[in-house]
Amino acid sequence: MKFAVSSAAVAVSLVALVPGALTAAVAKNKSPTAGRNIEVTKEMLEVSVVGGQTFRAPQVLNTGFMQQGRGPRAMAKAYAKFGLQIPPELLLLLEEILLSLGITPGSGGIAGGSGSSGSSGSSGSSGSSGSAGGNASTDAGQGMVAAIPQMFDAEYLAQVTIGTPPQTLNLDFDTGSSDLWVFSSETPKAQQGGQKLYNIAASTTAKVLAGATWNIRYGDGSSSSGDVYLDTVSVGGVTVQNQAVESAKQVSASFSSDAASSGLLGLAMNSINQVQPTPQKTFFSNAMADLAMPLFTANLKKSEAGNYNFGFIDTTEFKGSLSFIDANITNGFWQFESGGFSVGNSSTATITSFPHQAIADTGTTLLFLPDGIVNAYYGQIRSAVNSQAAGGFIFRCDEALPNLTLAIGSYNAVVLGGFMNLAPTSTKDASGAQMCFGGVQSSAGFPFSIYGDVFFKSQFVVFHGGNTQLGFAPKA
Repeated sequence: MKFAVSSAAVAVSLVALVPGALTAAVAKNKSPTAGRNIEVTKEMLEVSVVGGQTFRAPQVLNTGFMQQGRGPRAMAKAYAKFGLQIPPELLLLLEEILLSLGITPGSGGIAGGSGSSGSSGSSGSSGSSGSAGGNASTDAGQGMVAAIPQMFDAEYLAQVTIGTPPQTLNLDFDTGSSDLWVFSSETPKAQQGGQKLYNIAASTTAKVLAGATWNIRYGDGSSSSGDVYLDTVSVGGVTVQNQAVESAKQVSASFSSDAASSGLLGLAMNSINQVQPTPQKTFFSNAMADLAMPLFTANLKKSEAGNYNFGFIDTTEFKGSLSFIDANITNGFWQFESGGFSVGNSSTATITSFPHQAIADTGTTLLFLPDGIVNAYYGQIRSAVNSQAAGGFIFRCDEALPNLTLAIGSYNAVVLGGFMNLAPTSTKDASGAQMCFGGVQSSAGFPFSIYGDVFFKSQFVVFHGGNTQLGFAPKA
């Protein structure tokens, strides 16, 4: 049933998909051909009463966020998240960052640990073999990653309530993992860093999931682990009862250092959930049947809080039409193929063919791409240099940076050059000019490219669980 609203109301209302409109468009255009896009115009996304629920999850500022060392931190976090061995030169750089912050390398970390040989990767990996030996050793310097403040990475968080009566926690929404884990009343005080805790005993609806445990191993040898409770979880007014909540009984110090973040809410596929012996469903998977449409959108922004919308698409948040492409969920991620790229600000630039597999990951800061694309991009920046001392590609902070266009099927996603300047480094060039860390870095060593927050700040992205598709459009 349609309803009339004023133009003023439309601007703030929840805009929901007309029942079946997107599904019909998909059915009409569905093709087994990889890279085939489905265009959905704004006219197909009308204001309607559709039944089912919709909600907006606005982000909130992490008041502990710091810029210092942000580039190397983001690099190390990505290596650790996907169970990869962190390069020795990056470890040395991180040691310098720790010392500059007054943190002793290895403190609270995993020096002397047994490493992660044969580990199954992190919450973001899907059974990847991990790194033989990991980075842990009897050398204290090898344990340093676990002690670096997580505040460098999670600039914005989102509010989630758990339990009865509801307890509000700020969590990091992550489309590259599938666990909902939190600091809790079971977390040792020595591993707490001022986080708001999930008080299990205070919730009348909490019940232990007998025999269930979780253990997320990272590429630096550190880990987070604990047991599992079923409890009521709400985000933006949508409630899931008996949601698996992973209670941390042991936490890597990299998470303990961030007082503002109480944990993680994973939004990837159920298959890579780390609960044993039986993987548990994500919040989104459990909530899908009650949503007006089985999807959520990510509208992340630069230097300000963005939002996630569940069950509806807000047409005021993007320009033009949405371009949908099939997601490959075999490995548990929102994975897709990109066909090529171009560098520069011309809208008519020719796309250079460079096929590569990628995942859409809001839990990774940087944009990790194949060397051929990264080298082509920085080849257009006069002062750019791949610096071991800085941990990756850097350039003068006053450089005017070109756009990077990435072809996703027939859709060309433009990543604005202004978003490629991640943060200042401690490095200066020969003239004394400040150097900044690049937002795009090499994906060498990763099993796929990672389209992280640098990409999301230019693109409005739809994660359609019902059709296992991704939709892209330029931000409004």
